[in-house]
Amino acid sequence: MCIFCKIIAGEIPSYKIYEDDNAFAFLDIKPVNPGHVLVIPKKHYQNMEEIPDSDLQALILVVKKIGAALKNKLGVIGYNIHENNDLIAGQAVPHLHFHIIPRIETDCLSHWPGSPYLPGQAEDIIKKLSF
Repeated sequence: MCIFCKIIAGEIPSYKIYEDDNAFAFLDIKPVNPGHVLVIPKKHYQNMEEIPDSDLQALILVVKKIGAALKNKLGVIGYNIHENNDLIAGQAVPHLHFHIIPRIETDCLSHWPGSPYLPGQAEDIIKKLSF
């Protein structure tokens, strides 16, 4: 059983802020900023590809609700929603989870760097990914 499943089961304590039939939300124990929340499905899904659409829809509505609470109840002026999908992307716990990270003007967080596509690269990707 993963650590998040143990938190849901009450085997590991957490600072729970929300729970319903499908989702569980609690404060991150190593927050980027105060109010950093993790939102997880109660059923164990490792990543985005495993979760059924209906469960993902229910989960993202909880993310939206908590984001609004950060603004309305904590006075947060903005936040990032972050999901690391698989180990290569930084997923430390193999249980799907969304980070809701309140932003503070002085937190010095920056977005990842971007660079333009090489000639022909975008066209190649479009051919492979277009539905």
